[in-house]
Amino acid sequence: MEDCLFCKIINGDIPSDKVYEDEMVYAFRDIAPQAPHHIVIIPKLHFASANEVTSENSGYIARIFEVIPKIAKELGFAENGYRVVNNCGEDGLQTVKHLHFHLMGGRKFEWPAG
Repeated sequence: MEDCLFCKIINGDIPSDKVYEDEMVYAFRDIAPQAPHHIVIIPKLHFASANEVTSENSGYIARIFEVIPKIAKELGFAENGYRVVNNCGEDGLQTVKHLHFHLMGGRKFEWPAG
């Protein structure tokens, strides 16, 4: 998508602090972190939200969840735990219309989340 912020990051048109990249996934540090480690993980295939996950594209989601523990281990917060968040749609507070997950660690989270 030409006007998608995350597609522009994947293509290198907008700089990011890359943490991980492979043929299916791109991960970078969030510009407004909510935890000491706050990584945004996106599929390289554009789809707007979790509502567009199908049997044809779900391999990208599986790959993201294979990458999450690798990133957490590499950054040193896997053992103590972390949070993975996906915001879907307007009521879910999704701000970028490209499916993405927030990986956050390095601090203790509270429940219920605010």
